[in-house]
Amino acid sequence: MPVYTYRCESCGIQFDRHQSFHDEPLKRCPECNKNSLRKVYTPAGIVFKGSGWYATDHRSPSGANRASKSESKDASSASADASPSGKSE
Repeated sequence: MPVYTYRCESCGIQFDRHQSFHDEPLKRCPECNKNSLRKVYTPAGIVFKGSGWYATDHRSPSGANRASKSESKDASSASADASPSGKSE
């Protein structure tokens, strides 16, 4: 069930309530007992997770910089692994 946030316009109290989609919105404030409750609409954050999302999917300069930096790090770590460690045995 979704959680809805309500705020009373008379006394200013704000609270959350679990309600079904089919339930009527609350109207009466539990504190001051007036018909002045309003739903508070907040933006929902969207997070894309998973293997199908890459930094290069965004056509911004910041995404291009991250992709080129990670490629250069991979190349430098590969060259460091190939070079001798300099330790005597």
